[in-house]
Amino acid sequence: MILRFSQKLGSRLKTGTLKPLPMDDAPIADWTSHLFFYDRTPYILVSNTATLYSTVLYAKGITDDSIFIVRFMPALREFMEVDGLAFAYDRFIIPRTGLIHFASTFSRSVTGSMNELIAFAQVLLADEETSPFDLGFRLNDLLLSASTTDEARDYGKPRDAFRAVIAQSSAP
Repeated sequence: MILRFSQKLGSRLKTGTLKPLPMDDAPIADWTSHLFFYDRTPYILVSNTATLYSTVLYAKGITDDSIFIVRFMPALREFMEVDGLAFAYDRFIIPRTGLIHFASTFSRSVTGSMNELIAFAQVLLADEETSPFDLGFRLNDLLLSASTTDEARDYGKPRDAFRAVIAQSSAP
């Protein structure tokens, strides 16, 4: 499993200089994280690098990479369970957590798309009483150019792209 941190988040977690790594062989096990603030509250957006399927965590108390893992993994499990994807977490993510590699962000298009997701999240946080958990569901329904599938090459929703990766991983 690869966990990628933006420079801002890496600095907060005191990871030192991280090197870029190629995409994990299993795209479902490659995640990119970015720190953002709204109204002085820190949040962490964590997105699947290949599909931008995302969840959001409160960043308060997350001060190093081990705390990040301890908070992120159960949050991802809970999020995927509510989204009807618990089987994918159990089958494809848990087996890859034995060896976790830390890396810098993968590509500028992923970082740019995550910045778009953060801007939308900040709008939702300003307009509504939205929890970080609920933000993920709204973000995963946005049309993004980076979240494409083979069928829809122009724009796609992160949730649909993530489900397509799961289906591809499940295929014999």
